[in-house]
Amino acid sequence: MSHAGRDLAWAEWVSWQLERAGYSVELGHWDWVAGDNFIEKMNDALRRAQNVVALLSEAYLEADRYTRIGWAAVLAGGAGDPRLIPLRVEDVTSPPLLRPLLAPALFGLTSDQAREVLLKALRGPRRPGSEPDFPRPESAAVTEAGRTRLRLPGELPPVWNVPVRSPAFTGRDAMLLRLRGLLRSDGTALVQAMHGIGGVGKTQLAIEYAHRFAVDYDLVWWVDAGQAALVGDQIGELAVAAEVTASGVGTPAALVAVRRYLRSHGGWLLIFDNAEDPSDLVAWLPEGPGHILITSRNPGWGLVAAPVEVDVFARHESVALLRGQVPTVDVADADRLAEALGDLPLAVAQAAGLLAETGMPPSEYLDALATAAAEVLAEGRPPFYPVSLAAVVHLSVQRLADEDQAAHQLLQLCAFLAPEPVPLSYLSGAGVGVLPDPLATVARTPLALRRSMGRLGRYGLVKVGPVGPLLHRLVQAIVRAHLDPDGRRAARARVEAMLVDAAPGDPENPVWWSQWAGFLPHLLATDPVDSPSPQAHRLACDAVWYLLARGDTHAAQRLAADMYHRWRDRFGPDDQRTLTAANRLARAHRDLGQYAQARDLDAETLTQRGRVLGADHPDTLTSASNLARDLRTLGDLARARALDEDTLARRGRVLGADHPDTLTSASNLARDLAALGEIAQARDLDAQTHARRGRVLGADHPDTLISASNLARDLAAVGETARARALDEDTLARRRRVLGEDHPDTLISANNLAVDLRAVGEIARARALDEDTLARRRRVLGDDRPEALHSGSQAVADDRGGSPPGTGLE
Repeated sequence: MSHAGRDLAWAEWVSWQLERAGYSVELGHWDWVAGDNFIEKMNDALRRAQNVVALLSEAYLEADRYTRIGWAAVLAGGAGDPRLIPLRVEDVTSPPLLRPLLAPALFGLTSDQAREVLLKALRGPRRPGSEPDFPRPESAAVTEAGRTRLRLPGELPPVWNVPVRSPAFTGRDAMLLRLRGLLRSDGTALVQAMHGIGGVGKTQLAIEYAHRFAVDYDLVWWVDAGQAALVGDQIGELAVAAEVTASGVGTPAALVAVRRYLRSHGGWLLIFDNAEDPSDLVAWLPEGPGHILITSRNPGWGLVAAPVEVDVFARHESVALLRGQVPTVDVADADRLAEALGDLPLAVAQAAGLLAETGMPPSEYLDALATAAAEVLAEGRPPFYPVSLAAVVHLSVQRLADEDQAAHQLLQLCAFLAPEPVPLSYLSGAGVGVLPDPLATVARTPLALRRSMGRLGRYGLVKVGPVGPLLHRLVQAIVRAHLDPDGRRAARARVEAMLVDAAPGDPENPVWWSQWAGFLPHLLATDPVDSPSPQAHRLACDAVWYLLARGDTHAAQRLAADMYHRWRDRFGPDDQRTLTAANRLARAHRDLGQYAQARDLDAETLTQRGRVLGADHPDTLTSASNLARDLRTLGDLARARALDEDTLARRGRVLGADHPDTLTSASNLARDLAALGEIAQARDLDAQTHARRGRVLGADHPDTLISASNLARDLAAVGETARARALDEDTLARRRRVLGEDHPDTLISANNLAVDLRAVGEIARARALDEDTLARRRRVLGDDRPEALHSGSQAVADDRGGSPPGTGLE
């Protein structure tokens, strides 16, 4: 069976009829399991099949559907290959390649007529072997559990009140099929609760499910459960429609009659839409061999139903909806719109409606969304949604504020952070006076804080997780927009102070990297560069160090350049923040191979720091060390050596022999000596520095591993190949474990080990390691870096200084 996902009901009906007629049918939804290779299963099925039944519909004939693989392969075959049998399940025109083939229609017929058309298409016309049955009305055919099952897909059951489906409904095939699989069962009523944030499309999914799989049911009843007090009246209407009570019977009697009917009949589906509290609904849930579907923003249905989370669109679904409604929007613009809208279905539908109605260019819409999101998201309400996204959020926020002021304050703070999970530890660890009351009181009790977070989830404003709440970016924008300027300033100041208290440790130490990975998006969301807080400025500088240490050099350069230019304009060229940013930016230039730019910026920073701070200030010495490294890299070895010797002496006197910055200067001077051909002296200094760093920082610290790598290179240069190889092997293993396979320092070690292997004649292993290293460097660093094109390149030492303490990298 070859079909589009949304035509599964037709595919199952056709397959069932064919198997009843004696055919053996392979239907992917029945016969293939999760994890199967689709292409391999398709090839195997085509090889074994005598016939391929293709169910033609608008969805089936879409240009990018996998369905084309099936029928195109059959048409391309020769004698002995399967015969293609196209059948139309919608009023569509066959594509040119299929037009020579008769494609009978199954839609618009009774089930008996459609079955006859189907079987005739498979076996050809034939005369009856006995007297045909006298025609009976459809309602006379009854099957298991009292169900009438002779309707065709697309026909609605006799008891039905589901809202009209949206003709623009897009995607969600996998979600709908999963939901159908969860609901189908032969036992006690199955209850599934679809939950998700406001605007994610739960109601539209329920409507589409009811229409798409209406053939499975004889009774489908829609209950608006948003107001619990009105549910009883709607159950009473069901009793009348199902003819189990007369009109005017009271709600208690109607409920008893409906329960009795549903217990003894199969093939029913009840949909409770927009339910809020499980305790309000549990009394209305019947028992029996049918299905119950609940939609809710509240995820807390575990004791009443099986929760099914509804997430935002996949990107291709957002793009398909936008281009379906606005054909003039190209794929690239649709992708940008979907990204800005966070793939939230209601927001995507609103944008499509507004663009279609006004002819607004995508770029203009994106500009408006960036500057006035709340206003934009109040426009263009899609016809099949009751209100706009802005209204959905605003109403929920108002109700939340009335019920739980602490939860309302939590929402406002989260609106100024990143659209990532916000660890509750940020709130519980906040210092005195950082959080407003009553949130400050609630945050001191873990259970109370989680209850407030749960209320955010109940109103569909956040996704609730074990770490903390996650707000969609558009919800954040709407919440921020409803605060006055003073409220926004106060909330931002509180968030900054909270992040200062929650900041992870040394950004260069891998021990803290997992915490920095979650912390950084929230820090950057507050724009710490623009903050009036000196503590926020320090965090911004630490963020650059973290990115540099992790090897994310391009991102570090962007952040450092932004810091440098904005602080220079705001505070002046001699301000310590400006000079710190210049130091970070020069380091990023150096790591990207932009050595002349690094030299010029380091020289300027050294001059300014010397004038403002003095020659022996630790920050001045950092700039001197950095400039010396630039000079060495650019070949000015004599000046580099002289500057490194002076800096080492000053740092030893000011900071002490074992200070990390002093050890960095020793490491850099050893590189100068090696470059000048004084290998034995370089080896001795590197050995001493490696021992000191191991004692002070630990064997796995990145600085210690730098010294190990440098020492191994010295050993190789003086002919101690075996010791060099052993040290490089150990360093590579440690860097892989501590830094990761793709970190630039790990790739340096891999490159160095390949040189060792080549020196001892292990050419094959060296080549394999070089090829792997080259591929990783090209992926991580780009083709414009020398390291990405040259295996065995001379690595370059590095230095950082100021606060926190410095380090050196090859």
